[in-house]
Amino acid sequence: MRDLQRAIADIPPGALDLLTIFGVVLSALLVHGVTFRVLRRLAARTPGSVDDVYVAHAWRPARWILVAIALAGVRRPLRLPERWDDLWTQVAGLAVPLLMGWFAIVMIRASVKAVEIATDVSVADNLRARRRRTRSAILGRIAIIAVGFITICLMLLSIPSIRSIGVTLMASAGLAGLAVGAAAQPALKNIIAGIQMAFTEPIRIDDVVIVEKEWGRIEEIRLTYVVVRLWDERRLVVPVSKFLEESFENWTRTTSGLLGSAFFWLDPITNVPRLREHFETVVRADPLWDGRAFVLQVTDTKPDAIEVRILATASDAARAFDLRCSLREGMLAFIRDEMPEALPRRRVAIDGRPEAAEGAAA
Repeated sequence: MRDLQRAIADIPPGALDLLTIFGVVLSALLVHGVTFRVLRRLAARTPGSVDDVYVAHAWRPARWILVAIALAGVRRPLRLPERWDDLWTQVAGLAVPLLMGWFAIVMIRASVKAVEIATDVSVADNLRARRRRTRSAILGRIAIIAVGFITICLMLLSIPSIRSIGVTLMASAGLAGLAVGAAAQPALKNIIAGIQMAFTEPIRIDDVVIVEKEWGRIEEIRLTYVVVRLWDERRLVVPVSKFLEESFENWTRTTSGLLGSAFFWLDPITNVPRLREHFETVVRADPLWDGRAFVLQVTDTKPDAIEVRILATASDAARAFDLRCSLREGMLAFIRDEMPEALPRRRVAIDGRPEAAEGAAA
């Protein structure tokens, strides 16, 4: 034991300090590895994958936080020169807020991911799932911006030179704020609109909308813009403020079920009850029909034709479009093959004139 103490006493102070730092860093990494190995096993045993998401996201920032805690705990025993001690304090003042902010942002992203896993938007009745996913996505981005801003402020406040000129900066903050606000008015307008959208919910993820005369689904909602996936796989990027200031169609605002319609122009002598009977057969046999309602009606008349409208319900917009096409094709095939007399035609009446006929004979 005495030989070991003498050997340690013979080590130069600088080398001993480096060995101490190396030892505490290695210990922190070992603690981190063992802790997260246990957490992964516990998460694997629980049903669902939400806790797995938190463990996976926290792994990297937690490692550096444990290293920072270990270095902070070993600072006092170290025999550092004054300038190195000041540098240590300065680096710690920057690193601690940075690591805490990083960990908070990672946990916010993990929470958003957990909501996405827990909410399945592929089911038929997905209104609640889309509502939760939309709100978590928008509020998550707002929280990340707020945490990032606070982190930067705390890091700057740890620098004495910046802290000393804080009074001057605050005195000029009013004019600077007006100038920045005037220059960034469109961006601020969309950010405020994004916050408002998180609570009013005029649109949600996977909503079917018609905007700018284009049909599509809400694919992504950012803080300042919305991405709409159009029916032909194009992407329409729309400012958030547009959905709060201008009118647009939302086909899935309260439910995803829709009523599809198709129109036919037929001859006035058409046997409408027979056509209605066949329409019922076609609708009931179509797997795209959701079983709620269907109807065939004469909605308009013209001198040489009548307008026949068919209506049928479907569970969502995509199925409603396909159902309309299927019913339209089925009814046209029936009219062509079984009721050709129902096809519209023009009638011309030729009035005979006896006086003209007698004059010609004379």
